[in-house]
Amino acid sequence: MYLCYVDESGTPDVPGNTSHYILAGISVPIWHWKTCDIEVERIKATYDLPGEEIHVAWLLRSYIEQSRISGFASLSYTQRRSAAESWRTAELLRLQRANNPKHYHQTRKTFRETAKYAHLTLEERRALAVEIAGCISRWGFARLFAECIDKVHFDPVRWQKPADEQAFEQVVTRFELFLKNVGTPENKAYGLLIHDNNPTVARRHTDLMKRYHEGGTFWTGVDSIIETPLFVDSQLTSMVQVADVCAYALRRYLENGETALFDLVFQRADRKDDVVVGVRHFTNSACVCTICTAHRRQFGSPAVRDGPSGGQVERTHGK
Repeated sequence: MYLCYVDESGTPDVPGNTSHYILAGISVPIWHWKTCDIEVERIKATYDLPGEEIHVAWLLRSYIEQSRISGFASLSYTQRRSAAESWRTAELLRLQRANNPKHYHQTRKTFRETAKYAHLTLEERRALAVEIAGCISRWGFARLFAECIDKVHFDPVRWQKPADEQAFEQVVTRFELFLKNVGTPENKAYGLLIHDNNPTVARRHTDLMKRYHEGGTFWTGVDSIIETPLFVDSQLTSMVQVADVCAYALRRYLENGETALFDLVFQRADRKDDVVVGVRHFTNSACVCTICTAHRRQFGSPAVRDGPSGGQVERTHGK
């Protein structure tokens, strides 16, 4: 039995406010999930974040108050929290008096989402993210599946589905084919998708999964992934936070060329005969990024034309 934890990075809307939309799933055998969870929680505890959610997009932002508080880096964690809270309270009161509701509400949201990390400098927060990514890189039993959609080259009309549906179908297909490959007729492998909870996404992905169970995806029948996705609160589940780290690392590499996290998590991309089959960059044929190069080796053709898993593909639906 394999558990595949799923999360996204970027917006699926075209154009939206990100150039890429990423849906990533990190799969671990059920007998390893507790060990993985403990390792991640141990790392968080060293940064005084026991039990807290790691949301990398909020974690790695610059916090303006840290440059405004004298000697911030030399303070203790307790002193930093107190100083940051005081500065943020004063800033919100200033924005209220300035009568700029939009700026006030956005700032209040930012402060709410980042409050748990306010005692860490940017360098410490970067180190935390790298430690978690390094932990993922050492899980030789884990497999990364992801669809990375460059929205400049994605036409929902042509593909007859929105970007998030395409991404979900690809991740389901790759996870299903992985399960078929690791299992045997005598000892079939099964898997379960565990997704960050979002009411809108939950309904759509549940309906899609029911359709895949009945008729398969475009590429394969689905009989190894059991049930519909299990939707959980990412604040309470470290392994969904791990999927968030993976999705963020992929997007930041493709949009900004950032490699500190990508080089670590990409080591876990599912491979067949040294060809990356678990992660695809949906873009134009001229792309020479690490993902396209590693995915295209076997095919010698544009990544957007490839099946989700190279020689593993069996097209049974949508002919």
